[in-house]
Amino acid sequence: MWWEKKIKEKKMSNLVEMFYEITETFSKKETIIFGAKKVTYGKIREISLRFSHALYHLGVRKEDKVCLWLPNCPEFIYSYFAILSLGAIVVPINNLFKREEAKFIIEDSKCTILILSIDKLEASKVILSRVSSLKYLICVPRSNDASVKNFYELLKEDGPFFKNKLKPDDIAEIIYTSGTTGRPKGACLTHRNLISNIRDCSYAIRVTQKDSFLCILPLFHSFASTVCMLLPFYKGAKIVLMRAIRPFKRVLRAVFKNRVTVFVAVPSVYNILSQIRIPWYKHIGIILFNPVRVYISGAAALSRDVLKQFEKKFKRPLLEGYGLTEASPVVSLNPLKKRKPSSVGIPLDSLSVKIVNNEGKSLSKGVGELLVKGPSIMKGYYRLGKETENVLRGGWLYTGDLASIDREGYIYIKGRKKEMINVRGLNVYPREIEELIYKHPDVKEVACVGISHPHRGEVPVVFVVGENIDTRELIKYLRANLASYKVPLKVIVKDSLPKNATGKILKKDLKKEIEFLFLKKE
Repeated sequence: MWWEKKIKEKKMSNLVEMFYEITETFSKKETIIFGAKKVTYGKIREISLRFSHALYHLGVRKEDKVCLWLPNCPEFIYSYFAILSLGAIVVPINNLFKREEAKFIIEDSKCTILILSIDKLEASKVILSRVSSLKYLICVPRSNDASVKNFYELLKEDGPFFKNKLKPDDIAEIIYTSGTTGRPKGACLTHRNLISNIRDCSYAIRVTQKDSFLCILPLFHSFASTVCMLLPFYKGAKIVLMRAIRPFKRVLRAVFKNRVTVFVAVPSVYNILSQIRIPWYKHIGIILFNPVRVYISGAAALSRDVLKQFEKKFKRPLLEGYGLTEASPVVSLNPLKKRKPSSVGIPLDSLSVKIVNNEGKSLSKGVGELLVKGPSIMKGYYRLGKETENVLRGGWLYTGDLASIDREGYIYIKGRKKEMINVRGLNVYPREIEELIYKHPDVKEVACVGISHPHRGEVPVVFVVGENIDTRELIKYLRANLASYKVPLKVIVKDSLPKNATGKILKKDLKKEIEFLFLKKE
């Protein structure tokens, strides 16, 4: 099509340029579907420009930071592009954060304006009184509090638009990492980083303007903001935006009603969908009339068994990928034509990868730390020079993830470097144990962590979620299939496992729990 040709020929250097180009070309096309609400590209442009005008008159200038503490809603997208249009920087905040967690990001980023949902108002007012850089609160949709500005009230004032010239290496976002290994660090992602990543993703899954993306993941997370918001924008596609993933019946209804073609989720969602009981007549309907052409899984490890069960039930390809915030975030994805179970696929076109040993020497085989190089790698951590130097060396991003790469370039993640368990000098990779346990029919979720042991250095301990699990039988099964030093010291059955907003299991919390239990016994 003519538009597809135009996209390939024109290399957009920043997200604002992309925003203007797309919203003008597809001004009458529906972009955001949010429940019964439908918004066109033209309307998004109008609201975003009006809001950027309002932000300018509140003092927002180039390189200022504006925080978004919002759930999935159209106002998140309006605000995102309004902020960028001024050359300012978007700083999303985890919508599940409590007051002090949000305060850390607002204070650390030196945010000047906080855009928040009504449920965050009281916490935000306390933060306003304590953080000197913070000048204004803007509430979505509105508040009767006179000390707070209302989003839609600010749109009523019209006037000239103030636009900054942006360079590809200007920072667009500062996204704070989840902080699973310490205090959150702000990854500075430039316009070049994000444009490069969405261009690569677009090519990898063959996105066109006819596609419709389901966005059930939180937009404050880099996976959702890049793949579920910026990627469809880049191609003039549609975004079916949902505030939450439950109930699942509503999600499935939205898929069929809005003809969703690209379904993006995390492993826990696919795990539930693979087990959910569907009457045979509805199941036949899903197979015959399913509009989805591709399912994508990221943000955490996907079990091989879940992949098989899901594809068998829904008769569509489920592509597992890998990424991290510091890479904008997608690094690799299984190709549509050739998928390998347990692999996170091959690197995106503009990226190079390799694995190295503890001395930093490249390995041709075996397991080592995964390094990534390319235009989507972050500029650095915000105001953290030493931490930046630790992970960015010689143009390579040291991911902290252990991996192997086969002869065809497919990557296999073995776990976090810090999560590797050293049993009497022998390396044990938690992913290997977890994959084996996932084959047990009664196990729904599993997590393996290492804890200190007086005689063996470290030992693996496993947490499982499921029904009617006999821990002794499970240990016996593991002994029959693993070398003795890899067999977990203990299997603990739980009702649920702690997770962050994107469904990643918080192993740090599990490790604290088991270490506390051991100390208590002593």
